[in-house]
Parts: sequence; C-alpha cells; structure tokens
Amino acid sequence: MAAPSDDMFSRCVDPGKASNCVEVRFIDSVKGRGLFAKKPFKKGDTIFIEQPLVCAQFLWNALYKYRACDYCLRALETAEENARRLCGLPGLSLPHPELCKVRPELHQACPHCQVMYCSSECKRAAWEQYHQVLCLGPSREDPDHPINKLQDAWRNAHYPPETSSIMLMARMVAVVKQAQDKGRWQRLFSHFCSRAANEQEEIAHKLLGEKFQGQLALLRNLLTTALYDDYLSQWFTPEGFRSLFALVGTNGQGIGTSSLSQWVHACDALELPHQQREQLDAFIDQLYKDIDKETGDFLNCEGSGLYLLQSSCNHSCVPNAEASFPDNNFLLHLSALSDIRPGEEICISYLDCCQRDRSRHSRHKILRENYLFVCSCQKCMSQMEDADVTSEDEDEGEGETEGDDMEDEMTDV
Repeated sequence: MAAPSDDMFSRCVDPGKASNCVEVRFIDSVKGRGLFAKKPFKKGDTIFIEQPLVCAQFLWNALYKYRACDYCLRALETAEENARRLCGLPGLSLPHPELCKVRPELHQACPHCQVMYCSSECKRAAWEQYHQVLCLGPSREDPDHPINKLQDAWRNAHYPPETSSIMLMARMVAVVKQAQDKGRWQRLFSHFCSRAANEQEEIAHKLLGEKFQGQLALLRNLLTTALYDDYLSQWFTPEGFRSLFALVGTNGQGIGTSSLSQWVHACDALELPHQQREQLDAFIDQLYKDIDKETGDFLNCEGSGLYLLQSSCNHSCVPNAEASFPDNNFLLHLSALSDIRPGEEICISYLDCCQRDRSRHSRHKILRENYLFVCSCQKCMSQMEDADVTSEDEDEGEGETEGDDMEDEMTDV
C-alpha cells in the first residue's frame, strides 16, 4: 500500500510550498514513480527542505567518538574541538572562533541513559517519538542488554565505510510502538520501494558479506528479543525482516554533519584584506593536510535517514538536483544543479562526481551491484554504442557509492 500524496509532503519544512513546486508521478513499472517540477527552478534554487521520518548515526562512527545529537545528528563538538581531534593537535586554536555555530551550553543529556542532544527541543522530540522504547537507562554500558548486543552484532557484520545501520530499523520499530496512530506510521514506511526476494538477498549480501544468511538470522533474533511487538509481528518473521532490511539498505539516504566544515564555509564568506585572506586560506589548507595525515577521509558525523519526498527522486548520470545538509543537522536541502522547466523530472545521482565521469560500462556495473537497476538516462542512452570496457584506473574503488562518499560532498556545499 503506497502512501497517499499528502503524506509525501508531510515531513517538508514547508509542506504547502513544496506541494506547489513539485509533484510525484507514476512513470512506468520499471522506474516506478518520479519527482517532477510544477514550476521553473533556476540553478542554485532550493527545491524543498525535508526532515527524515527516522534517522540514526552509524554505529562505528559513534564508537570512534564522532559526537552527534541523537535526534537530529547535529555535530556536538565545536569546530575547534573537532579540528583538534581530527588532526591530533590538542593545543590547536582556530582563528575566528566566533564563526562556530555549535552552542555547548544548550546541549542536554537524557536523564536516564545520558544520550546527548543538541537542545531541549531535540531531547523532547526524541522522547516523544522513539526514545521511551530505546532508552537503556542505567544499562547503557551493559554488554548483555539486548539493544547493546544488537549493536555489537551489527558492528561485527558491517565494517566502515558504513552505508547503513541496524538502528535505523530499530527506530522504525520504536516509532510505531510509541505512536498513538500506529497505522499512519506503518503507512508512511510502506511508501518506500520494496524489492523481490532475490533482490533482498543481493542487498543483504552487499551489506553483510558472504555469510549474510547467518548474519540476517542473528540480527533478526536479536531485534526480536530487544523490540518485539505483536502489532508489528510481520516485521519479525524471516521474510518480513529481510524485506525491512532491504528497505533500509535501498532507501537510506546518507547524512553528513560537521561543525568544522560549517566553520570553513563561514571563513570563506568573510570579507578580509588580501593578506589576511591569504593567511587564513593557508591555515585552512595546512589544517586539512594535518587531518588527512592523522585521520584520513573520515571527517564527519555520519548516519542515514529515510526521507519520504526525496526518496521519489530517480537517478541520472547527469543529475539536475542534489541533496545537501548545510544546516549541520538532518534537514535535507534538495537544490537545483541546473535550470529546471515545469514538467521536467527532477533527478539526483547515486554516484559521486568521479564515478559519473567514468565509462557507461563502469557506471552500470556500480549501479547494478549497489542499487540493482540498469540506468537509461540521457547520457547512458547516448553512449549505448560505446565499448563495454572498464579501464584499470576505473576499477580502483569501483564498489564505492554515494553512501560512502556522500557525507563529505553533502556537508561541503
């Protein structure tokens, strides 16, 4: 059962404005639905801003002390704290510290389990939506608590770079368990595209590796022990759990937040005398070199979420829109990459910039392996006669997809 059209806009910051700007249409049995413009957009325009139904920080990311608000994933470290940790220089001082937007004085902890939030508003929203079910209380550090055992099993099955989280499924269950209108939430989750049984196994194999069947059974048993609910009994059957797992694996949108990135963007916007500008740019360049040497590519608080309206965007190797997270939290901004006419389909890319420049054969291989479809966008159709050849330089890192690299791209907008 698909969600009614009014539900599609229910998580937008301005649902009325969004529904006047775009619409969701059924295309065909292969592509399913797509998002289409109802008005013209200029390059750089914000098409809509959307909050996820649920989101969760990646478990390895949290374990490695990337501190994020448990509700909205806002980075909790100040830019200076973030820079010190990432480059391994505890005495580092950032110029223009006033440009950092993190406000530690507003942070609040759950009084029962000490999970952190960026504000009282986020703490209250989490408690009202899912945290009553998921709060571990004094058992937060107990390795035998069912939820901790579930998290540990996931970390042992899905190593970085992370692209999904079992806690996204746990929050789906918790939201429905806490909701007064359980049917509405089930209807909202039913919107996300489902997969055939063989495709579900392919997704599980991709996320969990060769022993995915045993891992799936273990994760299902642990989730059942931790969160079973009669109302959701179908989700806990082997078939229902596999379907839920594939839903999260297919529809989860990567989220990346960074207080340091926000500070860098604010520095870029400063109007400074030429010499001061050169000094600041040189400082930032050296900072990123130090971070690369100490930490590598893992710069952001990372997680994933389920976004109703954004999930209706199809892929194109020549996208006319992109998702970003400029507010340093879970709010997804969909922005136009080029002028868009009324009636034109709005497409994003599931590939990063480098992958989009590769051969048609390479792009199709990545999309088949990670998203289980064959692209028929304008670029792919125009290259149909190209040889099915993958060069050695294209082979390197070919399995990486938007979920691996998107966080850095999306934060650095």
